[in-house]
Amino acid sequence: MFRTSETASKMGNAMRGVIAFIPSERCQRFLVGDLKEMPLDRTLDLSSRQLRRLPVTACVFDELVKLYLSDNNLSSLPAELQGLKKLQLLALDFNCFEELPAAVCRLPQLSILYLGNNRLYRLPRELGELKELNTLWLETNCFTVFPEVVCQLSNLKTLHLGYNQIQSLPKELSGLEELRSIWLAGNQLAEFPPVLLEMHFLAVIDVDRNRIRRFPCLSHMQGLKLVIYDHNPCFNAPVVGEGVRRVGRWADSSDDEQEDGGSKAVSETTAEVTEAHAEEEHNI
Repeated sequence: MFRTSETASKMGNAMRGVIAFIPSERCQRFLVGDLKEMPLDRTLDLSSRQLRRLPVTACVFDELVKLYLSDNNLSSLPAELQGLKKLQLLALDFNCFEELPAAVCRLPQLSILYLGNNRLYRLPRELGELKELNTLWLETNCFTVFPEVVCQLSNLKTLHLGYNQIQSLPKELSGLEELRSIWLAGNQLAEFPPVLLEMHFLAVIDVDRNRIRRFPCLSHMQGLKLVIYDHNPCFNAPVVGEGVRRVGRWADSSDDEQEDGGSKAVSETTAEVTEAHAEEEHNI
């Protein structure tokens, strides 16, 4: 009995895998199942369905607040998506997007946008129309230049741009007065971005795994709570104000304590960030 069920399950998965390569609307509808009723929690999760196209039937729920499309094979989205005028969270991470679909920029209530682990190398200027956007994830893409349209997102509080190929930040970034955390690990920064020195309201700066050799004094940044600068070929540690946590070489402790304290700080910070984003999603 068990062996029969297991065999049927494997055959079902194999069938789904084959159907995933057929981009017709009918075949893609098979992968998402029956979408006839609006979910009670106004959340639709179609993650990990091997989708190559988003069926238009998924865009008929105009009261939808959260839409998860993570971990599929999507490279485009239907224009009908823009009809989801109340959508506040859209997860498109772990897909195959090389360009951001225009429909995404026409979601006026969007506040959280996940675009990490795609193939993006630029963003359309229309993204600047998302005035409610406060959290943007762009990590692990193909950006070689900072996407300057981000500087128009006046309500942005959290920006994740780690693991791209960015070499500098534009001075216009200082206009984002609501920005509190910026994550830039794994890029090609050869110097600490001067514009960040003007952003006294930043609470978290992550420049781990870059190419920075010298760090300026950060003690004037009154809002700073954490700076991560490890894995840089630096000759000094950034000077920070009292109570600011540093993660990297030459932190204020012995080598052994520094390693333990650094690991603890990273763990605590990761937990805090995860909890903060979970709370943001829950509050939607």
